[in-house]
Amino acid sequence: MDKPSTRSGIRAAALIAAVIATGASAMATASCGQPFLVPVAPTGLSVTVKGDAVGGIYPDLLRGVSAKSDCKFAFSVVPRARQEAMFEAGKSHLLLPAVRTPRRDQHGYFVPVIGTRATLLSVDSMRAPVRSIRELLARKELRVVLVRGFDYGTAYLELVDQLSAQGRLLLEKDGAAVARVLDAGFADVTLMAPTIFASAIADDKRFAWMVPKLRIEPLEELPWGESGIYISKQTVDAADRAALQNLLAGAVKSGAVYESLKRHYPPAVLAGGVRQR
Repeated sequence: MDKPSTRSGIRAAALIAAVIATGASAMATASCGQPFLVPVAPTGLSVTVKGDAVGGIYPDLLRGVSAKSDCKFAFSVVPRARQEAMFEAGKSHLLLPAVRTPRRDQHGYFVPVIGTRATLLSVDSMRAPVRSIRELLARKELRVVLVRGFDYGTAYLELVDQLSAQGRLLLEKDGAAVARVLDAGFADVTLMAPTIFASAIADDKRFAWMVPKLRIEPLEELPWGESGIYISKQTVDAADRAALQNLLAGAVKSGAVYESLKRHYPPAVLAGGVRQR
């Protein structure tokens, strides 16, 4: 498996150019009446954080919108769990990237960007395969590490509770922390979109050995879903929501997001967890 590019500056420039160029026509007529507060957490290439600099596919998508309209976005870096809590409490305007779930639908309007799914990930090619959550719960020798605050739907959240009750669960703040736990041998498997984990291990030489060994196993109870951007029902008024939905839909329709993913991920990683809408 080839290693994804680690030149984040080149990535960001390419992503910004692609989004602005392909989404410009849809952005020319909409208007926003308020600045949008956008807490973010590192999430693979979707959101990157280097010091105080926020980049990645989703922030660059918003910057492309801002460049061609009067909509403005203010980013702040927080842990993923806090990002989710702020959105639910009405202390932010957008939640991204976010898999669409019934719980999130209660708090926001969803704008789809890509198709995605969580899969079981590990670097052990010798063990027997795991095909379902039911099998994972039965395989009590497998220790699990997950990102705190990730939500892939009801089946995933129920799994978190059951693993915790079994004493087999570790929770970490992001994909890089999960990679450290796996590398140290404190856990055996994780669950997330393969692209998120591939990005976390690609930029750190300590984890380079994991890249060719990455094992991707879909689970029956975690089907394909949608990942995108939630607009708050509490903090964004109807006019701004309509304007932002139109702007984002125009930028996404071009397919620039998926094309960017294709440029930066090996085919096996992309096929395992992402598909074009």
